[in-house]
Amino acid sequence: MATNILMPALSPTMTEGTLARWLKKEGETIKAGDVIAEIETDKATMEVEAVDEGVLGKILVAAGSENVAVNAPIAILVEPGEAVPDSAPAAPAPKPAAAPEPVAAPAPAAAAPAAPAAETTGHGPRVFASPLARRMAQQAGIDLATLKGSGPNGRIVKADIDAARGSAPEAAAPAPKAPAAAPPAQAAAAPAAPITAPHDAIPHSSMRKVIAKRLQAAKQTIPHFYLSMDVELDALLKLRAELNAQSPKEGPGAFKLSVNDLIIKAVAVALRRVPAANASFTEEAMIRYHDVDISVAVAIPDGLITPIIRKADQKGLAAISNEMKDLAARAKAGKLKPDEFQGGSFSISNLGMYGISSFSAIINPPQGGILAIGAGEKRPVVKGEQIAIATVMTVTLSCDHRVVDGAVGAEFLAAFKSIVEQPLGLML
Repeated sequence: MATNILMPALSPTMTEGTLARWLKKEGETIKAGDVIAEIETDKATMEVEAVDEGVLGKILVAAGSENVAVNAPIAILVEPGEAVPDSAPAAPAPKPAAAPEPVAAPAPAAAAPAAPAAETTGHGPRVFASPLARRMAQQAGIDLATLKGSGPNGRIVKADIDAARGSAPEAAAPAPKAPAAAPPAQAAAAPAAPITAPHDAIPHSSMRKVIAKRLQAAKQTIPHFYLSMDVELDALLKLRAELNAQSPKEGPGAFKLSVNDLIIKAVAVALRRVPAANASFTEEAMIRYHDVDISVAVAIPDGLITPIIRKADQKGLAAISNEMKDLAARAKAGKLKPDEFQGGSFSISNLGMYGISSFSAIINPPQGGILAIGAGEKRPVVKGEQIAIATVMTVTLSCDHRVVDGAVGAEFLAAFKSIVEQPLGLML
């Protein structure tokens, strides 16, 4: 029976995407788990795996098509020898919900090999699952051994993970829901006057649309407040120069630390000292993260993405530096995996390299805070009774007042300032 292959949702924020290219041709046989296409989402280019087996009968959406809605038919899958319909088959009518029965699924009508028992290895039973299903299960914290696969020979596929996520409790830090409707004042506002001046109209990319929606929701639904502090950098700059001078010129041990690398580590250590700032708000509970996962804002052609340094407080400076360079390069090439930019417990946005003295950043939900880093500048400072010159940067902490109170934010900034101004602690 012919079935539709649908445009998948490859990230929580994805509503549409670009079908970059097909990796299978019409008439080719595909199996569950085969990579059939590449999709450009709001964040990256990702592979799409087949969830069923059959023959790719007809491609409905050509490679390069933009703004393809999630769940729209993109191709038709048929059984071997089956005639290919001219258009996408109609979706079956939904069946009335029935109470689940505590019995095994019935055998299929057509004869098929029974699902093999899981192989036993020295480390326990081996679970058969597609690569995509394994990645999704790892990201969602789902134990594959607890699932029954619906793919060929009992293989666990994407649909099984989607079903498990739908029935499992929400993750510890779900993203805040966008408002159900626009505020009355906004809904009643008159439409904007048409633009009549000479201009270019640049269509929104998928990423720009998502950035606009998420940041608008963040400002409308999160009560921001801001705390600023001046931090002296001279000791940190001296340590950076000394460490870079000791680095091998090339080879696996080589590194070149940036100021941003040291700031990432300093923020991570400060969050470990002040765990109340490493938190998120949900309607049910205050979430205190066990790990310090730092999201770092990286500018890319279509907007902004925040690759994550996981467990940054536990990593050395060279490891952070090399990992950040790799993440930033792949972010700009659109090659990040979902788990490399989704999540995180706290964010950093650094515009110091552009000469920006200070700024306030918008919180990246569902996180509770983001630290905006300004440029290091030579400024007069008071040392005892004397005026001296020091390299000073201004940092501004944006806090979600529902989870980070003023005293907690101030305590975090004090810890950060102490670490940066006495940076030998970063080596411990």
